[in-house]
Amino acid sequence: MRLAVVGHVEWIDFLRVARVPTQGEIVHASRGWGDAAGGGAVAAVQLANLAGDALLFTTFGADERGRRARERLEAQRVRVFACETDLPQRHGITFVDNDGERTITVVGERLTLRGDDPELPWSELEGADGVYFVSGDAEAVRRARKARVLVAASRSLEVLQEAGVELDVIVGSDFDPNERYQRGDLDPPPRLVVRTEGARGGTLEPGGRYEVIEPPGPIVDSYGCGDCFAAGLTYGLAAGMLVAEAIQLAARCGATVLTGNGPYERQLTLAS
Repeated sequence: MRLAVVGHVEWIDFLRVARVPTQGEIVHASRGWGDAAGGGAVAAVQLANLAGDALLFTTFGADERGRRARERLEAQRVRVFACETDLPQRHGITFVDNDGERTITVVGERLTLRGDDPELPWSELEGADGVYFVSGDAEAVRRARKARVLVAASRSLEVLQEAGVELDVIVGSDFDPNERYQRGDLDPPPRLVVRTEGARGGTLEPGGRYEVIEPPGPIVDSYGCGDCFAAGLTYGLAAGMLVAEAIQLAARCGATVLTGNGPYERQLTLAS
């Protein structure tokens, strides 16, 4: 299958701490590491782990963080199509506490992808089996719609409204006010609405509730759980699975990444 992600990349420095510091407090990290992350990066690597490779359309800053992020993704079987901007690569710090919860601070503006950028081979999306749209402008959404299956993150609702295309799926967290989708927010409406609720599972519209899948080990780090879920859903629908089957695969992706440090240490592969 030919699968792709359209979205942003951030360089994230992860710090494992017993708990997030309160105002004025000093805490000591037991471990620290850096990696290419953000919604576009995490989903692209998860798709590559499921399908053998994946495409990523994104934007990098023309600095050391941008260079390292590209190299890191390409090393994980992601074929990167990117333009560069003179702005610095967006970066951030993520605290991961003893409960596996992540608390994120980002620095800099999100580097937005433009669908009219002539440097990018947008024809690669024409007839693709599945695309997950995380971020970009309205023209990037229209480019992505040329795929057979288009899944989009509800965090980009304003852009999706401007694009005016029919989505196969819109997916987002029902706990995050920035990701909530309500009936009537898009015209035409998406064929399927998926609202995730973390450890409680989630809901499908149409379709009702779906149940959570228990992680295959102790919970270590929740960073990337939602984007791995969305990538698994994109893969399943692109592969021709029924919605219920694709949701189960997506839930397995989300549950598996919970058991590793960062978004890549433990991702689901079909062999697992």
